[in-house]
Amino acid sequence: MTTAARRPGRPRSISRDMLAEAACELFLENGYDDTSVTDIASRAGIGRSSFFNYAATKAELLWGGLDERIAAAAAAVDEGAAAEDALRRAAARLAPDALALAIANASAMRIEASLEQESALRAHRAAVLAARALRRDGADPLAADVTGGAYGAALLAAIRAWALAGAGTAPLSDWLDRALAAVPAPAR
Repeated sequence: MTTAARRPGRPRSISRDMLAEAACELFLENGYDDTSVTDIASRAGIGRSSFFNYAATKAELLWGGLDERIAAAAAAVDEGAAAEDALRRAAARLAPDALALAIANASAMRIEASLEQESALRAHRAAVLAARALRRDGADPLAADVTGGAYGAALLAAIRAWALAGAGTAPLSDWLDRALAAVPAPAR
């Protein structure tokens, strides 16, 4: 396709971050529930079917970066990392993104219910990987599950506090360290 034949205003390339930015604009304008995948794709200058090359759902646009980090943390646990170390790796150098923007503007975007549901899912994923590491490191299985749940809650609480405080003002790792300090060691 020649440059002259390209649709006006269509970006040369698109990324999940660009789609997330378009989605956040629309969430602020119309609300989360009243914004469709088609709306997001149109705002970004791509076709609806192309949207799915970047995310399966509009929620995934917001949570995809954290999902990748949680998956990397799970892999680190599988390679022998301690639970806290794996979670700290997940938080390391996380830059303010669409998720932080959505958390900070949840009311304006009318996205509170979705954030609550999606947060619970990510907290559970983090809890599972933490419990697996704790059991491997000798914790009582029940205590590992309970403490793992606290670790998952700590990760999401830190992300929320970081976003609400202004995600660019301090590293997420500072907030995570504070949250993890509140989690008691599991019984052995």
